[in-house]
Amino acid sequence: MNKNKEVDVVIIGAGVTGLVTAFYLIEKGLKVLVLDKSDRVGGQMESIHEDGFVFESGPNTGVVSNAEVVELFQKLHPHCSLEIARKEAKVRLIWKDGAFHPLPSGLSSAVSTPLFTLSDKIRVLFEPLRKKGDDPFESIGSLTKRRLGKSFLNYAVDPFISGIYAGDPSKLVTRFALPKLYNLEQNYGSFIRGSIKKASEPKSERDKLATKEVFSVPGGFGELTKALKEKIKEENIRLSVKSISVQPVEDGWQTFLSSDEQIHSRYIVSTAPAFALPELLPFIDEKEMNPISSLRYAPVIQVGVGVTKADGHVPNAFGGLVPSCEKKKMLGILFPSSCFSHRSPEGGGTLSFFIGGSKHPEYLDYTDTQLEELVKESLCTMLGFPHGYTPDKIKIFRHERAIPQYEADSEERLTSIERLKEQYPRLFLAGGIRDGIGMADRIKQATRIAEEIVNLK
Repeated sequence: MNKNKEVDVVIIGAGVTGLVTAFYLIEKGLKVLVLDKSDRVGGQMESIHEDGFVFESGPNTGVVSNAEVVELFQKLHPHCSLEIARKEAKVRLIWKDGAFHPLPSGLSSAVSTPLFTLSDKIRVLFEPLRKKGDDPFESIGSLTKRRLGKSFLNYAVDPFISGIYAGDPSKLVTRFALPKLYNLEQNYGSFIRGSIKKASEPKSERDKLATKEVFSVPGGFGELTKALKEKIKEENIRLSVKSISVQPVEDGWQTFLSSDEQIHSRYIVSTAPAFALPELLPFIDEKEMNPISSLRYAPVIQVGVGVTKADGHVPNAFGGLVPSCEKKKMLGILFPSSCFSHRSPEGGGTLSFFIGGSKHPEYLDYTDTQLEELVKESLCTMLGFPHGYTPDKIKIFRHERAIPQYEADSEERLTSIERLKEQYPRLFLAGGIRDGIGMADRIKQATRIAEEIVNLK
């Protein structure tokens, strides 16, 4: 083996961010090497196929929230394509007082829903008249109570945040965790007024690609990482690399592997999680690294469930979210087979139960048997399956550090990242440590990094 290899770009991390970055760079003719400690590509994303069921170990869906998502799939066609969720799956259910209730989708349902108090329903009418907030570190919880009321926090925003971040709305800072919501108030003075004005603003043809629709890919997100891997080609990906560290050199970067191999490159793109960065980038001073590496992650357990006979117990809905005030040992349930085709045998259903989150990290210590019993109980008490029912398939996926939490320390973290970018302009710190945590966020970030490297070249 050649102990000294030279490429244009070393990308550390073979999750979706690293793979999309590599795909675009190779498309532009650059020589790229992707490194990962895992024995497969995809990071937390993996699709398991068993007896007609499809289970996701990581994200189940994305949102077409930017043009970059559509453009990526246009380039990957026909090897991989967007699958837009069925219209019925636009229904979101919220658990309250022992039953699921649909989240309002119009004026009539907003008036009649039992999810919100009468006073808060009236309060929403006056939301456009409220004073704009002036705290750049205001939490999502505080902002919601101030503008909409406590019941909207408890039965809309809290479960929504559990579904996205598995986090605590009293700790997540709106400006970092939900920047679009923050900007609606700051730019327009009101969520309602801002939404109306944004909807009426002219859009370019490219802007119109962002439909806000929920998506996956046929066969699960594993098909996306498979398509990217095939485009990148195996010789440009190195897996099961047990030790990786990087040092700056006069004409670029030197990457050291556990096999005593060294790789020289002009650019480094790291998509590694925050906690892995001190070992990966030992040349960065501890004082500068700490604000980045201390990023907190929420633990999440996902339990995939397959039933061959749904018998009407799997709702025609996107999923059901559970507010924390309801004191259930469950963040929520998604219904992939209601959203997408071929996720279960005919007449059956696939469900994804989410447990844990930043409020309940102790659930990570539950045994598989305890988790299975919790899921079986929830199938009966929440979805109406017969008492003592045992599903046909149960798959448990544990993620100790699953989702970054954009809390009050985000300002310091982002400032440190910017300072390092100024000091090392050919080092790109990417992934979930910044720019959002959703699938569309990752694709957009990767696209922009690839464009920046190509322009620097």
